[in-house]
Parts: sequence; structure tokens; C-alpha cells
Amino acid sequence: MEIDSVSYMKFVFALIFVLGLIGGFALLAKKFGMGNRGPMRRSKGNRLSIIESMALDAKRRVVLIRRDDKEHLLLLGGASEMVIEGEIEVDPERDKTLENSNDTASSETINLIDGIRHGLGVKK
Repeated sequence: MEIDSVSYMKFVFALIFVLGLIGGFALLAKKFGMGNRGPMRRSKGNRLSIIESMALDAKRRVVLIRRDDKEHLLLLGGASEMVIEGEIEVDPERDKTLENSNDTASSETINLIDGIRHGLGVKK
């Protein structure tokens, strides 16, 4: 059985098309945050938990973690890791409000993230 040039070209174009679809869906999934772990719920036994995580660019990520009754805002990636703000007091009323609302990011958090992006020279 011999493959002629037309059948060979159809195969090559079909392969390129399928690989392009896979790459396109991967980019869409990354853009919409699929694959990122969302906020983790704190159980009674855990002392350490990730509250929220947000990608700034391809290399940097801002992570809000909770240790005991303190929260810490970290910048991860790039050349090194950095504590942006540490020893943030946890307000129990804010936790109840966040659990009852659908908005996970407050305007203060969004302003802080935009300031970090601006300081790093990152465009949205």
C-alpha cells in the first residue's frame, strides 16, 4: 500500500490542526484560571492554609497564606520569594462575610495586586 502526496498532506494538515486545537484550549484554560487551586477551606486541625492565590504574570504569583491566626502576603517566582506584608491580623467578622459572599477578592486586594503589578512593570 502506497501513500500518495495528497493523502500525506491531508495527514500533516490534520495533525497541525489537532495540535493547534490542543494548544488553543490550553491557553484558554490558563487564561481563565483552570488548573489553579482555589481558596482552601480551613479545617480545625490545620495550622497552615492557602487562602487565595493570584497569578501576576507567567513567572510571578501572589499568595495569601494563613498561619494560626495571622495572614501573610507573599510574592513567589522570579528571582526570589518576598514577603509583601506579614503578620496581618485575621478578623473573624471578615471571614464570615467572605464565606457568605460570592466575591473572593475585595477592592483593597485588587488595588494591592494592581499596585504590585505596576511596581513590577507587569501589564494586564
